Amino acid sequence: MNSSEFRVQSSEFRFSAFASGVLRTAALAVALPLATLNAAQVADLGRDGVGVTVESEPDAVDPARDFFVTVTVKSPSGKKASLPDLRDRFRGFQVAEDVPEEPVAEADGSMTLVTRWRLVPEPMAARYRLAPFVVTVVSGEEAQTFYTAPVIFENPPAREVVTGDMEIDPKRDLPPLSWKLVGICLGILLAVAGVVCLVWLVVRKIRTMVRIHRMSPIERAMYELEALLKKGLPGRGFFKDFYVELTMVVRRYIERRHSVRAPNLTTEEFLQAAKDNPAFTPEAVAELKSFLESADMVKFAGVDATPAMADSATDKAKDYLRTDSAQPESSSAAKKGGVA
Repeated sequence: MNSSEFRVQSSEFRFSAFASGVLRTAALAVALPLATLNAAQVADLGRDGVGVTVESEPDAVDPARDFFVTVTVKSPSGKKASLPDLRDRFRGFQVAEDVPEEPVAEADGSMTLVTRWRLVPEPMAARYRLAPFVVTVVSGEEAQTFYTAPVIFENPPAREVVTGDMEIDPKRDLPPLSWKLVGICLGILLAVAGVVCLVWLVVRKIRTMVRIHRMSPIERAMYELEALLKKGLPGRGFFKDFYVELTMVVRRYIERRHSVRAPNLTTEEFLQAAKDNPAFTPEAVAELKSFLESADMVKFAGVDATPAMADSATDKAKDYLRTDSAQPESSSAAKKGGVA
């Protein structure tokens, strides 16, 4: 084959690949309808027996509050579904953290995977969405994939302002032209006030993030614990969500103080790492074991919790945090030798 024939075939190949990509994109846009998520609706993105659901809290996106998304994947017996890293699929958000739960095997042979995301809405975003992502399904030695539909999260609805007819009395009121000028000035003032409020919210958010970043490990843990308690999850019956966030507060504290990647380890892996780390005394390991294993019974074993149990778990978390933070820094000098 001479060089000119090679260039012709190479150009044909590039054009064919480009055309194929355009056709696939067009087909995907036609085949995937938008899914709008609200408080009374759960987006179901599953296919071919594989369940993929997306739930959100609160009801609508508020730039002044964190937004929580739960992605649940349920594989039927004989199949194993997996998702890519969705961190770059959220649009209009900054990803604060993700909390993957341990896979749960059901009695019928199905498998359930749950991942919870805490997102920070971007105030200037035009809309908030979860872009389409690929789901890989393995059955035996055969692997297949399919794309989900995009999910559009609701923005707060705009309020409608209804005004009645206004009659102008020339003897009492301003002339019509003056009313127009007043309306224009009022509109300008409202626009300026809106910009000032938006800038204030952004500056306040940035200052809060900087203040939190500068906190010591114990100060930040107590701040996160107080924020968790203000949600009142046990009082609303969300015990599993409460235990997930409570254990993450303790795990993140341990990671910041002792450089042990506790949030990324299972309970068994973490306890083994703690035993091998001189920063943890046997009493501390025993206390952590009791706390984490009792939480796992609620999170994964389906044990029904009560408000009294939630209060007891909170007290245990506070006792450990205060006891550990009271230890001199020299007791944690070996933290660099923790799990990387």
